[in-house]
Amino acid sequence: MMIPTKTRPADDPRNGPVLLRRDLLAHGYTSSAIQRLLCRGDLVRVRPGAYVGPDVWRALDEGGRFGLRGRAVLGQARTTMALSHVSALAELGAPLWGFDLRDVHVTRTDGTWGRHEAGVYSHVGRIAPADLATVNGVLVTNPARAAIESCAVGPSEAAFCALNDLLHRGLVTDSDLRSQVVEMESWPGTLAGEVLLRLADARIESVGESRAFWLFYQHHVPKPVLQHEVKDGTGRVVARLDFAWPELGVWVEFDGRSKYEKHRRPGESIADAVVREKNREDLVRRLTGWRCIRITWSDLQDPARVADIVLAALFPAVA
Repeated sequence: MMIPTKTRPADDPRNGPVLLRRDLLAHGYTSSAIQRLLCRGDLVRVRPGAYVGPDVWRALDEGGRFGLRGRAVLGQARTTMALSHVSALAELGAPLWGFDLRDVHVTRTDGTWGRHEAGVYSHVGRIAPADLATVNGVLVTNPARAAIESCAVGPSEAAFCALNDLLHRGLVTDSDLRSQVVEMESWPGTLAGEVLLRLADARIESVGESRAFWLFYQHHVPKPVLQHEVKDGTGRVVARLDFAWPELGVWVEFDGRSKYEKHRRPGESIADAVVREKNREDLVRRLTGWRCIRITWSDLQDPARVADIVLAALFPAVA
């Protein structure tokens, strides 16, 4: 298991800094002065007793602000604890799509019960030094443990997206995850992790692809070949297909904006990338004779309809 010490640059707004009320008071600020800073917008309250500058707050989405709340909780803690479950995923850079981000999840390192409070879910469980890592300067449960923990507290589809991301980036291996499931087999909710591990795959590259694969599984679409390579007459690989059913002559591509941004070439606009992708599709169709189906984020809102379209293409005689 490769545990990163950093998942983002030092100046990333997700790193804060988070200013604590007690530190401001120690530096001579009064309660009235802090309140004036808040009223003027010179400080933004992350949670009671913790603040950030307005530029940091504005630069972050919901997931980034969730991560700041985790840092604030650790800073205010009176004992040593680690960010765990979904909060550990935030520092590890895993996708947080589909998770409930209202509560920060922490686990005490001394194995005793923590104090429950609004916005903080304190977990208790066996935790060894090997279960911990320092990432971006923050103590978290390691990637394998955080992944299985998150299977216990989040929707299966959200946990599946996080598992695939950690596998794809090489932060965990299938063996790491399976060992973690065995170690935590008596913990409530971890049975879901064992089921998801049978489906998770390092070749799945994005949340959109994870959700599409989950859709196929949930609606009994035959399992596709992932990242299928298409070669031209010289044997050169000209395309890798997100999902393919070679024997049935169909492939599916997930079309998300990030796909075009990620693979955009130097000096190329998104419109140029879209045209290049269309040319790539035409080339694959000429070489294989297969039919292409494209899925977008909006299509994922109606998974049954998408499944019907894919099944009709795979089995036209039945349709």
